Amino acid sequence: MTVLSIIRDCLDALLHPSARYDALTRARHRAFMAPRLLGSLAAFAAFPVYLVLRGAPSAIEVAAFAWLIAPILLSWFLSRTGRYEGAHVLSSLALAGLIMAIAVTTGGIESFAAIWLVVVPLEAALSASRRVAAFASLLALSCIGLLILLGQFGWLPGGGLGAAERGAMMALGVASATLYAAGLAFGAESLARTGVTLLSREEERYRLLARNMSDVISRHQRNGAVQFVSPAAEAMLGMPVAQLLGHGLFDRVHVADRPAYLTALSDAARGDVRSVEFRLRREPVGSDRGQVDFIWVEMRCRPLDQELGRDPAHEAEVVAVMRDVTDRKLSEQALDQARSAAEAADAAKTRFLATMSHELRTPLNAIIGFSEMIAQEQTLMLAAGQRKEYAELINASGQHLLSVVNGILDMSKMESGNFEISAEPFAPRTSLLHCCNLLALKARENGVDLITDAPQDLPVMTGDPRAFKQIVLNLVANAIKFTERGGQVTVSASASASRLTLRVSDTGVGIAPEDLKRIGAPFFQCGKTYERRHEGTGLGLSIVKSLVALHLGELTVQSKLGEGTAVTVKLPLVYTPPQAKPAESKVATLTQAPRHEIQDQPAPVKKSA
Repeated sequence: MTVLSIIRDCLDALLHPSARYDALTRARHRAFMAPRLLGSLAAFAAFPVYLVLRGAPSAIEVAAFAWLIAPILLSWFLSRTGRYEGAHVLSSLALAGLIMAIAVTTGGIESFAAIWLVVVPLEAALSASRRVAAFASLLALSCIGLLILLGQFGWLPGGGLGAAERGAMMALGVASATLYAAGLAFGAESLARTGVTLLSREEERYRLLARNMSDVISRHQRNGAVQFVSPAAEAMLGMPVAQLLGHGLFDRVHVADRPAYLTALSDAARGDVRSVEFRLRREPVGSDRGQVDFIWVEMRCRPLDQELGRDPAHEAEVVAVMRDVTDRKLSEQALDQARSAAEAADAAKTRFLATMSHELRTPLNAIIGFSEMIAQEQTLMLAAGQRKEYAELINASGQHLLSVVNGILDMSKMESGNFEISAEPFAPRTSLLHCCNLLALKARENGVDLITDAPQDLPVMTGDPRAFKQIVLNLVANAIKFTERGGQVTVSASASASRLTLRVSDTGVGIAPEDLKRIGAPFFQCGKTYERRHEGTGLGLSIVKSLVALHLGELTVQSKLGEGTAVTVKLPLVYTPPQAKPAESKVATLTQAPRHEIQDQPAPVKKSA
């Protein structure tokens, strides 16, 4: 352990607690106490030597040596109170008093000690306080003026020194003052170097923090202009910080979010603390998220100076901290979508129960009622014609009930991915004409004109013929159902190089725009459930949609309320099964708007002669 470290430990033990936790304050207190304690101790150690060489001291010499206890008292004052400026004021008074006492007895303003008055403001400069430096300067000037006045009025005691001794003492005074001033200069330089070192170290810590933190710190004017932004903005936005200064950051804010962005900065400039979420455009190059145009950012801003921020005449600045919250926003959107899906599923269950309670109860009541009447034919004395009529009604109700159950089973298979396409070559024109012939009787009963346009040169296609017939039957039956008496349903087909286009149009009631968005959902029907004018489970078009998707085709719906609807289906002429994993569902989700009504698969209608 060196002598310097021992001295430093002793000085640190004398420091006031308020100066132990700040390096610069600690250095200043140590620089104040060390020379005074060491100087006083050296003077006291030299006093016996002085007595041996000089002999009996004079009263002024004893007073001068006694005055050397003042620096020890000043060090004790600073150690106890921690008042750095007050200690410098007392030090200036003590030094000026010692100089005046010596100068008055040794020639006044011409004394060798008078030159030391220059040292008083220089020593006060180490306090880093303008008030202390001004006080010390006025004190030194006052002492100089007092010495001049005392000399002019002849109030000074007579000097006993000769010219040679006075010159020697003057040289001693100038040399000692110069050495003391040099010591003060080195002390000031040491404090300045300590301050620069501490500032550099502090800047390095803040620079390390700014470079490694993920949040972006920025400084704004009230109008949003950026004056400073931390380097983390480069990683967040993928662009240099220099391009974000001024209004560069504002230009990257989403247009819809700019009012909220400027409002938050303006409120913060008035003294409030504000948080706002907005979208920022980022450069996709080098982005971890890929080609993302905008990211969500949360910005919390507050005034740089709370007091100045509340002054309307002052243009306060704002400090903001921005954080990327895109992942949180995506999670919130996923939760909203899941909630909407759950609500839609619950609504579908409600529609399913409401629809099934009607669609199943009606044929079952007919079956039970007419079968009971046949069972009691002897009591009711039914004729053969009546029994036949009742049997036909029971059969028709059973066929309708079977079609409803088949539709539900087919829809369940498609949604679970268990419905398989059995591809084989077939003639689409023959299947199309067959389906139209099956529904021709129903069209005549409803007073609807059914027109079929199927060219003779339609090519043979490869697909599931049963699924193709189901598509045609559901679409044509749906069109007939929603076309008023006297209307027209047109079924046309055409082929291109690789696709077959099937179009079913009608002049029926059409679809409202708000219902068109929901067409194709299972069990959905236009209008209120208990105010329906048409029967049906609401599965027909949903089945069509799924079958078209299984064939890798497209389905589009065009409709206008009161004018009719046109459904267009495009199927590939050669079906190629996709290479999908067994666990993946084979039902694709179509982006096109589906048809307005979901119709159950109609029961086969016998072609009349």
